[in-house]
This record gives sequence, C-alpha cells and structure tokens, in this order.
Amino acid sequence: MKGTYLKFYLHENRHHHHILAYEWLLEQARSLGIQGGSVFKSIAGYGRHGVLHEDHFFELANDLPVEVVFIVSTEQSEQLLGIVREANLPLLYVTMPAEYGTLP
Repeated sequence: MKGTYLKFYLHENRHHHHILAYEWLLEQARSLGIQGGSVFKSIAGYGRHGVLHEDHFFELANDLPVEVVFIVSTEQSEQLLGIVREANLPLLYVTMPAEYGTLP
C-alpha cells in the first residue's frame, strides 16, 4: 500500500487542554480510525532555540524531545494535520511518501 509517514516532534512535557500533547495526538489519531501510532522518547536533542536537553541533566530530564509517528493513508494524514491546525497547536511535523504493508 502507498501512503504517508507522518511524524511530529515535541517536548514530552508539553500539554494541550490539560493532557500531554503526545497523548492528545494519539487520541485524535484513534478518533480518525488510524490503526496505530507510536511515541518515541529521545535521550538527547535540541531544537530551534539551541538548548540541549539530555536525560542526565536533572533540570531538563522531563523536557526531552519525543517523536509521535504514524504510517497512514494520505487522506488520514491530511485529516490529522487539519485537526492539529484547528486546535491551534503549533507543532513541527514531517511527512514522507511511504510504501507499507504486512508480511505473511
């Protein structure tokens, strides 16, 4: 099957409507019927502000970057991005064409 690899980047402690933003993204995807999504926590990273976040720095340990990843149809990708836009939640995202399937 052909579709889209959709990835969001955010900090693990970021909230939206009093819940963690990555949990909110997963819930929105589930409500669209997207069959799966994953959240991956980084051990270190920095963003556009240049602040290095590492898991061994106590002050920044709960603010590490996370990736929220979905492999979806192009239509589902557009729907989820639309929901994020409507929620006025500024997030960095990447989309890439993907070929995917299940092996026997």
